[in-house]
Amino acid sequence: MEGAGLHPGGQPAGSAGGEQLRHPSWPLVQKALGETHIKATLDLIEGSITVCTTKKTFDPYAIVRARDLIKLLARSVPFEQAVRILQDDVAADIIKIGTLVRNRERFVKRRQRLIGPKGSTLKALELLTGCYVMVQGNTVSALGPHNGLKEVRKVVMDTMKNIHPIYNIKTLMIKRELAKDPELRMQSWERFLPNFRHKNLNKRKEPKKKSAKKEYTPFPPQQPESKVDKELATGEFFLRESVKKRKKMEEIKVKQAEALTKKQEERNKAFIPPKEKPLMKKTNKAPSESKLDIEAIKDKVKKAKNKKLGAPIVNPAPASSSTATDKKQKKKNKG
Repeated sequence: MEGAGLHPGGQPAGSAGGEQLRHPSWPLVQKALGETHIKATLDLIEGSITVCTTKKTFDPYAIVRARDLIKLLARSVPFEQAVRILQDDVAADIIKIGTLVRNRERFVKRRQRLIGPKGSTLKALELLTGCYVMVQGNTVSALGPHNGLKEVRKVVMDTMKNIHPIYNIKTLMIKRELAKDPELRMQSWERFLPNFRHKNLNKRKEPKKKSAKKEYTPFPPQQPESKVDKELATGEFFLRESVKKRKKMEEIKVKQAEALTKKQEERNKAFIPPKEKPLMKKTNKAPSESKLDIEAIKDKVKKAKNKKLGAPIVNPAPASSSTATDKKQKKKNKG
């Protein structure tokens, strides 16, 4: 189905030539338009639908609604939804998105982003705006109240500009909750709405070494001295060629000698022995142990001094000597 041809004054914009064929949903379209006294003709040979007013048509805007009905049907909108355009508080908006993105692959990705996984994003947008939205090819067809159509157009255009639709859906949800509060009707809602910023902006990389711009001067820079000017300044210009050659050879020999000395030093580095690390002497653990023993002894002595002493201990040595003498005398007496 293509767009409708319209003509004011009750005349069709184009006559439907050829045989009139029937379509399954066509009688329903004719019946719906017949209530507003709009005549519609379908020509499947030419592939066109024509609507025109009749003598009984009393609503001047009915012909525009009939045109929008045909546009919605041509974009695969179901008849049950498209018929709503004939109501007074319902309008239609067809948003062309095919030319907004140049790259085809990028366009397909953004269009799929608008639909969402299993149509969840589109369903959320329909619930918040009260509109029926259908994405078909290079167009987005929207059907509903005027305020909802305005929000739908904004979401679709922002999605094509690489702004995710979830951000706009979040703002719509906040607005829906704020509209329920009667005190906030006459106030600004900017403080409640989130301010989303782009995080993936391509920033220009600054160079590590920033060259300072020189001050502009209208005078050109001074020309560098030529070879002849340098020779004139040093006096070499007036020397003979033989003297010049001898001087050059001497300079070359000096440079060669310096290069030879540098090379010889690098070669001699390989023959220089590395510095040996000093051997660690083994320390005897005896002195430390002896020190520990001395300290332990000192502690014992201190403890012994602090103790209270009792009665003096009797030496058993003299008693043993007396018993020995008694035994000897007994033996003598027996003998």
